[in-house]
Amino acid sequence: MLNEGVLAPDFELPDHEEVLHKLSDYQGKKVILYFYPKDDTPGCTTEACSFRDSFGDFRKNGMVVLGVSKDSAASHAKFQEKYSLPFPLLSDTDTTVIKAYEAWGSKKYMGKEYMGVLRITYVIDEEGRILKAYEKVKPQDHAQEILRDIQ
Repeated sequence: MLNEGVLAPDFELPDHEEVLHKLSDYQGKKVILYFYPKDDTPGCTTEACSFRDSFGDFRKNGMVVLGVSKDSAASHAKFQEKYSLPFPLLSDTDTTVIKAYEAWGSKKYMGKEYMGVLRITYVIDEEGRILKAYEKVKPQDHAQEILRDIQ
């Protein structure tokens, strides 16, 4: 996980409509950059809907929400539509950005170990520095946890 205070790596990734997003496009705003394993799975859906339900509060605080997984843009489009997600989901199919943000690592499921996307979130300040990093987040409480921390 990247340390607080370091410059966040810039990136360029497509969203569900193939529109490219760069971190540098959001300079001057706080960015919530959350990494999640897979579209439309229970934990990821809970987390995305939590961000959706708190989206108005994030906007009032001048914050942008960006989700990142290795799913395709087409998968993101279905996921966004199904749950009315009001923020971009970015597709990192080759995991370049996921790895740059140290959100790729060893995971366990039913006794098997494998490599995958870790559930990590970064709050990035207006100058592009890591303000806060969250590791092993609880999907149902995470959006509210961030709101509490920024106020």
